[in-house]
Amino acid sequence: MIMQQVDLYDEIILKEIDHGIRLESNCDFIPLDEGNIAYRAAKLIREKYHIDRGIHIYIDKNIPVAAGLAGGSTDGAAVLRGLNILWNLGASQEELMEMGLSLGADVPFCILGGAALAEGIGEKLTPVQGLENVWVVLCKPNISVSTAEVYRNLDVNRIVHRPDTEGILQALQRKDVQAVAGKLRNVLEQVTEEMHPIVKDIKKRMLEYNALGSMMSGSGPTVFGLYKDYNRAKIAYDNLSRIYKQTYVVKTFSGVEEL
Repeated sequence: MIMQQVDLYDEIILKEIDHGIRLESNCDFIPLDEGNIAYRAAKLIREKYHIDRGIHIYIDKNIPVAAGLAGGSTDGAAVLRGLNILWNLGASQEELMEMGLSLGADVPFCILGGAALAEGIGEKLTPVQGLENVWVVLCKPNISVSTAEVYRNLDVNRIVHRPDTEGILQALQRKDVQAVAGKLRNVLEQVTEEMHPIVKDIKKRMLEYNALGSMMSGSGPTVFGLYKDYNRAKIAYDNLSRIYKQTYVVKTFSGVEEL
């Protein structure tokens, strides 16, 4: 698949403490122990580099939880990058990505940033030309989706429309947003739509509000629409946010700074 970074983000504050790992957040819906990738990232760094100091992690959550937007993975990636700087470990981007893979398939991309072709389980990443200055409306209905359950219900024999990855890569090279929008495919979409028909309804509304194209993100349930024009994106946001609280207007993002 092709992965694209957008500028919706959580904020992570790291503070050294005497011992252990302490995790706090403004969000009541995320675990504050080893169930959180950010916690496991700190544990991994401390063990790998034999760090005897502790760390306090505060997550100011802005990315919706259980939304198919890799929110937990971005937090884990941020902790790896942040502790590498805080403790002056000198790990390269490649080393951090390798560590990140042990935490989750999306973590290496969240360290890399920008846009990339992801192969394998997501660990084989090739940077590609991404969408530039494209407005994206994100809309998450008030439901949560289990990625594991979606994959359990995926019947590969029922897949009719597969992603035209090569076609999208060519369209990205031409900077042809309309062509990219016309080729959007997600094989998990049908599975999640059958479990939660509201996903299909939001896609339909996005297109009614003049999205160039619309698709579910990851295993869902968040749906995104692509817009060249901010005013059209804002109209879609205004209408959708009246029904769905977790609606956002964001922009495609070129990537994080080099280490």
